[in-house]
Amino acid sequence: MSNAILISLRASKPRAGVVAIVSNPARNFATEDVDYTNLSLYKRGSGGRSSFNGIVATVFGSTGFISRYVCNKLGKIGTQLILPYRGDNYDPMRLKVVGDLGQVYFHPYNLKDEDSIRKVVQYSNVVINLVGRDWETRNFNFNQVHVEGARRLARIAKEAGVERFIHFSSLNASEDPEGVILKNGSKFLKSKALGETAVWEEFPEATIFRPADVYGQEDRFLRYYLHNWRRQLQNMPLWDKGEKTVKQPVHVSDVASGVVAAIRDPDSAGKIFQAVGPKRYLLSELVDYIYRVTHRDRDNWGYRRYDMKWDPFFQLKVTMTQKLSYSWPLGHLHWEKLERDHVTDDVKAELPTLEDLGVNLTAVEDQLPWELRPWIYGQYHGHDADDPMITATPPKVAV
Repeated sequence: MSNAILISLRASKPRAGVVAIVSNPARNFATEDVDYTNLSLYKRGSGGRSSFNGIVATVFGSTGFISRYVCNKLGKIGTQLILPYRGDNYDPMRLKVVGDLGQVYFHPYNLKDEDSIRKVVQYSNVVINLVGRDWETRNFNFNQVHVEGARRLARIAKEAGVERFIHFSSLNASEDPEGVILKNGSKFLKSKALGETAVWEEFPEATIFRPADVYGQEDRFLRYYLHNWRRQLQNMPLWDKGEKTVKQPVHVSDVASGVVAAIRDPDSAGKIFQAVGPKRYLLSELVDYIYRVTHRDRDNWGYRRYDMKWDPFFQLKVTMTQKLSYSWPLGHLHWEKLERDHVTDDVKAELPTLEDLGVNLTAVEDQLPWELRPWIYGQYHGHDADDPMITATPPKVAV
């Protein structure tokens, strides 16, 4: 039988099945409108690095300390990352490998240029604000970065239809901070509190993180206290010897895990999360422990801690450092930093923490020995490679 006859016979058959399909109600299909009509924006893959999880995240402050860990964790679960940067285009270069090929994009921007901000958020459904300053410069003061800049990012994200906005503030943020060393308190903490208000005015569903002192590789906590310029020879100056200040430091990987968990949890919208560690310590105990771990204790190295309020030479050193290296204080040593160092961490019982996001927190004594291995004094002299490491006495937990 020829092909022409076969085609004619098939065409002449009754097509009751086709009629049934046409008249069948669409009860097995979604009838709601969808936000995205582009198929490339839908989830695909098994959920790993080479997949796409449906999240397109713009991370402002991408070249900073915390951002590197946040981007790494987001990239591992198949997030598409848009990383705005300012300054040298080689600064974000190493972030290219946090995601799979074609999943990480870079774009220059300026915090004061709204058009450049719109370009990097127009395709995103998540925006993370990690922009911050530890000290003021001629180009940006605290208010311009933490208040005006945060408000601008939140407003433009809202206008662009972004679903989730994650904002980083600071633990102890207060519009009227109580001074410890400085009479009027920390301008940094005041600007962070005002920034929270600004963000929620523009983006009421924003999720805010308040991190304590964050430690990890390339941090400004462990390396700050180990810097030669922070000491006076082998002596460590602290206000009241650090015995009246309580801190609750958190590991940077735990903070990054909290950000990922918050993005995936819709109930986290509009809430404040305190990013703190599992234990509280006196500042004096923490600093002493850092120097014990690095074998720079009193017996081996001559380490001593004293009250800086009675040392005019150290105070002069801080003032001159602040004046002579204004754009980048040597050793990150300046009065604003010293003020924040000696503010006791105020963890509010009514606010959730990282544990409420399902994060298993890392204790200081479990992580610091690994973080500080490159700074161990004399570790390559007089020891065999297989000699056991000397374990430092852990810091006492504050009640």
